[in-house]
Amino acid sequence: MAQRCVICGKGPQYGHSVSHSDRKTKRRFMPNLQRVRIMYQGRPRRVRVCTTCLKTGRVQRVV
Repeated sequence: MAQRCVICGKGPQYGHSVSHSDRKTKRRFMPNLQRVRIMYQGRPRRVRVCTTCLKTGRVQRVV
C-alpha cells in the first residue's frame, strides 16, 4: 500500500542524512499516517490519513 494521505495527498519526501563529518546518504522522510475510520465518499471506510489532516479537522471520524 502506498505511503500517501487520502485527503491531502502528502507522501514521502527525499533528502540526505548528514553525518558529523558531513557525509551525505540518501533517506526518506515518511508522513505520519494513521489508519482511521472516516466518512469517505458518503460511507464509512478505513483509510490512511496523515495526522495533520486529523488535527486540523479536515476529516470527521466515524464512531
